[in-house]
Amino acid sequence: MDYEAQLKLQAFLDGELPEAEARKVAEWLARDREAAALVEELRNTREAIVDFAAALPLPESREFFWSKVQREIQRLETADRKPVPTPVFGWVRRFLVPVAAVALVIGAGMVFFAPTSRFGGAATAGVETALADAGAFTYRDYSAGTTLVWLTYPADNEVADDDEMGTIE
Repeated sequence: MDYEAQLKLQAFLDGELPEAEARKVAEWLARDREAAALVEELRNTREAIVDFAAALPLPESREFFWSKVQREIQRLETADRKPVPTPVFGWVRRFLVPVAAVALVIGAGMVFFAPTSRFGGAATAGVETALADAGAFTYRDYSAGTTLVWLTYPADNEVADDDEMGTIE
């Protein structure tokens, strides 16, 4: 049984249906055992609630009780409407958050768009030459943590006429 049918049975039990529709539901109850069982269960539940509520004595009248509830709701609503005071450093936070965001964007731009060498290393890598020995070059790449020393032998200013290359004496 779907939800709409259950609601229709509840409305029938409460006497909320028009006369023509109530007759159709009564005919339906005569044919359908499941619907009749549900109406009987709803009737028993309503009677149990009514009997239980009648046994509870109220310390005050119904109107007075609900007026207290209404006053409490209104009190809570007016308490929520009071403006919340701004913290002392609220203006500082409103200023510093955008400034920090802009600084973060600029810093990220500097990292991602930093100039690089044509070999993919950082542009801060350096090449050194020793003036005393023009045949040695030192290359340091600080971002990769590597050092390369290039030696040219024989040096351009030395002449190796007597020695043959690749022989061991």
